[in-house]
Parts: sequence; C-alpha cells; structure tokens
Amino acid sequence: MYDIDDENTIITLSDWYHPPSIQLGAIFGGVTANSTLINGRGRYPGGPLQPLTVIDVTPGLRYRFRVIGLSCSPSFNFTIDGHRMTIIEVDGNEVLPVEVDSMPVLAGQRYSVVVTANQPVANYWIRSLSSQGNQTYAGGQNSAILRYTGAPGEDPTSAPGPYELSFDESALHPLVNPGAPGVPEIGHADVNLNIVIGFKAPPGLFLMNNVAWTNPPMPVLLQILSGALHPSDLLPSGSVYELPQNKVVEISFPNVGVNHGGPHPLHLHGHTFDVVRVAGSGTVNFVNPVRRDVVSLGLLGDNVTIRFTTDNPGPWFLHCHIDWHLNHGFAVVMAEAPSEAATQQAAAVPADWAQLCLP
Repeated sequence: MYDIDDENTIITLSDWYHPPSIQLGAIFGGVTANSTLINGRGRYPGGPLQPLTVIDVTPGLRYRFRVIGLSCSPSFNFTIDGHRMTIIEVDGNEVLPVEVDSMPVLAGQRYSVVVTANQPVANYWIRSLSSQGNQTYAGGQNSAILRYTGAPGEDPTSAPGPYELSFDESALHPLVNPGAPGVPEIGHADVNLNIVIGFKAPPGLFLMNNVAWTNPPMPVLLQILSGALHPSDLLPSGSVYELPQNKVVEISFPNVGVNHGGPHPLHLHGHTFDVVRVAGSGTVNFVNPVRRDVVSLGLLGDNVTIRFTTDNPGPWFLHCHIDWHLNHGFAVVMAEAPSEAATQQAAAVPADWAQLCLP
C-alpha cells in the first residue's frame, strides 16, 4: 500500500493570526487569518517570500501522508498538483481505499492519504486553500512544495487541477467491523436525541437546544466524583445530557434555520461514531457508514445523524471545533453512565491523592 510513513510525511494545516489570541478571543465575527501554515510555514499578502515547507520524495515510492487539520477556524481544500491521493484512514479509523484529487479538511479532522511519486522529476505545489480570507495562491500563499529528488531548490511552476475525482464522505467505508450499532432505522436507537443549533445575536451566542454552554464552577467529572449523578444536579444547567451505559445512542443535528459561520465541524470526545446520514445527503446508511470523531454539520437543510454505543463511562464534551464558536457557547456534555464513571474513578485514584492539597 505504501513504502514510506515517518515523521517527514506528517502534514499539518493551520491558520496564523498576527494579533495575539487575548485580543482575538474577544472578537466574535470578522476574524480571518493572516496566513495559512503548512507544517508551520507560510506566506501572507505583502509579506516576505519566506521559505515554505518542502516535502521530499523519491521517484517511484509511495508515501503515506498524515494530513491533520489544526486550524482555529477555517477549513482547507487540500490538493497536490499532478498527483492523486488515496484515502486510507479517517480520524484514526482505517477505511477501504478511495481515490480523490482534492479533499476538504475541517478543524480537528485527520486523514491518511497514499501518494505515489510517479510524475516527472520537478517541484509541485501542495495547496491548502483556506475557506476564509486570502483565497489565493499568489506568491506561494496557502502552499507548500512537493520536491522530487533531483529537482532544483526553487518554487514550483506547476498548475492546479484538473479535479476529476471529487471527495464524497459517504464513500469512506470502515475497513474493520463496518456497520452502525442498533436497529437500522432512524429514531430506533435506545436513546434518540435531536440537537438543534441556534444563534442569538446580540449577544452573539451559539445555542444547542436553546442553551449556550457556560463554563461551570467545577469540571463535570469532579461534580460526578462529588456525588452529582443526575442532569438536574450537574452544571451548567441544560448543557448536560445523561446517557445510560451500554446503549445505542443516536443524535441528529437538523440544520433548520441557522448556519452562522458554518459548516461546523462537530467533535465528540471519548468515542468514534458512525455517521449514518452525512451532510449534503438525505440517504441513510447503517451498513457501512463513515466512522470518525469530527463531522461536518453541513449547510441549511442538512440533518447529519450519528450513532455510537455508550461503552466508555464519563463526561464527554461534544462541541464545535471552531474555537470562536466554542468560546461562544457551542458545546454540551454527554454524561455517560455517571454512576459507573464515579465508581471507576474512585477505584483508580489512590487514597493518598486526597492528602496532596491539604493545608
């Protein structure tokens, strides 16, 4: 499948802001990155022609590139001039190979792609076009370099496209144990939740079922360890959903009226989940749906639906991976089997731990 998979084949995509985060954190809208960074390097409008990241390849070899979305906000459209990519892994889950020539990478998402160095010896642009601002490749913006052994040390002159193999999230079928848990019909899991995303302006808050997340005075796990085991006891009120142990949970996110700042990359801690209905599609798939832990909620009219089994007790954060949206209320906690979580934690914490912070 591939010949090379090492520290040199990791590709990170991120956004870079010139003002410090303490200033940006208070701003809700209108913030765009000054530049896109690929493995920590990039250029910005009017800036110097700083050296770009170079990925070296040897003709004829196959490379596993691990592409990681590290952005605070934008998504990126990832391409490599003159080369197709075969997706083999999504958010840590192996999938049956799917060949594409472009790939959207949202904040928090990860992909492994196999790329064969089968083109003439030269330099080729690696492109990571941001969804927000600076949507240009002029002067090497949003770019890195794929350099064949023997090619000169200079910027590429390659052209993008043509793009003929479009990305389709629903085509990413798990390689191991495919299939969503539970009865294969929408609304027939053990626990069925609809979480509607809303927006309140002013003051500029995201709502999940009409509630904006606020930081509780004590982390939810510590609340559970202190004896709060029911949603009515757990803070923040309205943002904690209790889930029973070893049950199939289905959550739908109908995008019915608000898409401010979307599409939103939604991430669940503590689990991977099966996306039985992906963004942009009304088709339901329980047989071999894509399995991941960060999913796009799509656009207006979409109704993304996920399923997972509650086999990992604890309080698990479910949130938008766009930092500004999380900072403005876009989150809830899935309190999974809180009694069992308290028992497990109590058994795991040595008695001496309680003595560490005594006066």
